[in-house]
This record gives sequence, structure tokens and C-alpha cells, in this order.
Amino acid sequence: MTGCCSACDQTSAPAPAPAAAGKRLLPWAEVLARLPELVQPVAATELVPLAAARGRILAEDVIAGRAVPPAAVSAVDGYACFAADLSALRPTALPVVGRIAAGHPFHRPLARGEAVRIFTGAPLPAGVGVGNGGPEVVAMQEDCRLDGDTVLMPAGLGAGANRREAGEDVRAGQVLLKRGQRLRAPDLGVAAGQGRAQLPVFRRLKVAIFSTGDELSEPGTVVPECGIYDSNRFTLAGLLAGLAMVEVTDLGILPDRPAEMRESLARLIAAGDHDAVLTTGGVSVGDEDHVKAVVAELGRLDLWRLAIKPGKPVAVGRLGPMPFVGLPGNPVAVVVGFMVMARPLLLRLAGAERLEPLRLPVPAGFSFKKTGGRREFVPARLERDEAGMLAAQRIVGNSATLSVLTGADGWVELPEADCLISPGMIMDFIPLSEIL
Repeated sequence: MTGCCSACDQTSAPAPAPAAAGKRLLPWAEVLARLPELVQPVAATELVPLAAARGRILAEDVIAGRAVPPAAVSAVDGYACFAADLSALRPTALPVVGRIAAGHPFHRPLARGEAVRIFTGAPLPAGVGVGNGGPEVVAMQEDCRLDGDTVLMPAGLGAGANRREAGEDVRAGQVLLKRGQRLRAPDLGVAAGQGRAQLPVFRRLKVAIFSTGDELSEPGTVVPECGIYDSNRFTLAGLLAGLAMVEVTDLGILPDRPAEMRESLARLIAAGDHDAVLTTGGVSVGDEDHVKAVVAELGRLDLWRLAIKPGKPVAVGRLGPMPFVGLPGNPVAVVVGFMVMARPLLLRLAGAERLEPLRLPVPAGFSFKKTGGRREFVPARLERDEAGMLAAQRIVGNSATLSVLTGADGWVELPEADCLISPGMIMDFIPLSEIL
């Protein structure tokens, strides 16, 4: 993780004051470094059809068994011939001795002084007396003029023009896809190009989600006085839907009553049919924040309170064999907590190698003073300035105003140190598309 700019990196954060055990704010980098000791990837794998493999985590390297293309082919529609038969100064007339379409080899080697009509992707023929090299030049049809059985080839074409060599895309024996990578659409195409109809992937994770709070009501019901509708669970389910290696079980709302909360979580542990548990709310320091204590009673609490803003009261531990992440109750903090903690943990659990989101260098389009102590994630949208350059424009809000994210393109990430941001400074920008 990098700083937002050199000015920020040169300004040291104040040294933390001594704190009681468990009360120190934990830097994000430190937490991520501890993930390998806290979470072990699932071991079970399965073969899935290519059409179902997008977004899954690859369980074995995919090694090329054949070159792509398997032979030298034409890169364009046109006419193929030998470079030595062409004049560098004037067009050259050559007899056309045949036609080659993709998927159909030519019936004989091509001789010097001959040309052949050829189409994109068609294999170039061998050559007479020149080994298997064959014609080295393909002229685009729009640069040629056909007169009966003779083609006038343009001047100045050198060896290799519009010719794709065998193995130019993929070499036999090459590692194409690596174990632990999250499969994207082009990866599926690469696998298909090797004739692979299935791929080995780690099995899907079953993840249970709860919201907590007596104030919450289900959307579609009548909300009581002083109540609010539960938005966090639906935000969280939507975030998890972006992880194809996850199956979500929505277990509803847990009341702010420790006994009932304990009973529900104990029942989940006893069932033994989930891989992880995520909750929202109940992990701060209020009298009605019971989740943390119940988790510590039924399992263990490994981490609590991250040095991030928003989303400080994130809890990480275990419920029986299941990793547990307790996200804050404020809606924006739910999204940030998911990005920095729940998502990396689930990716690690699912067997992925890359855990952190992509960061892009983007100039700031705003001024902002940040005090040190916590890594901060500022909602921003990307806009073009008068010169046509993209800049990140800060969206003002707080951890409770989820609506700010509906107009955001992502987060400007500010390091723990003090920062004075001014327009034009290059910032780390995390697109929301990385986690949605």
C-alpha cells in the first residue's frame, strides 16, 4: 500500500500513545499481513464447465499443451508470396495459383514466383526448396490489384508483413493461468483455446450474513416509530454477489438481546454448514453492542478496531471453525469495512492469491486536510477538467450517509500520516467497480 503523494509520505504520523491491550488501533497493513495466520484456504476443489468458471478461484496452474496459433497464419485477407519475389521500388505481378481459407491447408507447397489468395487466420503454405518456412509476406487485398489470374503486389513489403508466427500468442508448455487467480472472461477464452472444457477451481464458500439491532425492520414491512429499514444487509449481500466464489445465506436480523443472539449464533455453529459469518452492527463500545462479547464467548476475537476511517470498529475472530467478521453499523462504514477486511479475508479463504483491490494514480480535484492516525477512504467521483484530464472530486458525507456512494466512482485512499491535499496531487484511487 502506497501513500497518496510524496508530501504525505514525508509527514510522519504522531507516535501512538501507550494503550491497554486490545485498544490499540490496528494499521490495515498489519492486519492484512496477519491474514495467512488467521485464515487457511479451503482445500476442496471441483471441476466446473468453462461457462460457469468466471469469477471462481483457479485451483491448479493451466499449462499450454499446444501453441496458438499452431502454425504460421495470415493476419489479414490478401495475397501471400515470398519476399524475395517483390521489388522494393515498383509493384510486382505474380500468378495466383490457389486460395486458402481458415481451417483449410493448401494442397501443395508454394513455389518461388507464385502468389496465393489467403484469408485472415488461414495457414500459410510450406515453400518449395525453402524448408517449411513458406511465404514470408501477405499483402492486404486493398493494396493489391487482381487482373484475371495475376495479382499486382505492392512495392516495399518486407519479410514478415501481415504474418503471424506459430506460438506468437501462446507457446506450448507456457503457464497460461496460475493457481489462485480469480478467473475473468479472457482467462476462459485462453483456456478454451487449449481445448479445455472444464477448469479445476476451489469450491464455493457458504457465507452467512446477519444484521443486528432492535431498530431494524425488513423492507416491505411497516416500520415502527423510531425504527429504520435494514439497508446494511442488502448492501452486504450485494457486495458479496460480486464474488462468484461465494454463496450467501441471509439469516435476517438479530435483536439486541445477548441471549437470543447467543442462541442464533450457537445454532449456526452447531449446524456446521457454513464457511464464514459476517454481521453488521453491534461491534462498537455502546451498551447495546453485544456482538463482540457473544463472539468472544462462543469462539474467539482476534482483532478489533482498525486504524481506518470510516469503519474503525471492525471485529475479526472465529465462531467455532468459521472465520467471523463483524462490520460496523453505519452504512458507509459497512462498505469500507467489507473492502478492507471482509473481502480480503473471504478471498484468502477461497484460495485467491491477490487480496487487495486495484489502485489507480489519479490527480486530486479538491483540497482537504487530513489529520494523522487512521487510513482514510474518501468517496469521490471522477470528472474531466478543462484540459480534459480526469480528477477525483470529493463527495462530502459521513459514515451514516450511504446515499453519497450512489454518485461515487470510488475512494481516494489517504495514508495514516497527516496530509494536506491540494488540486493536482496524485492520489491512490480505488474504483468501486473493484469491489462491487
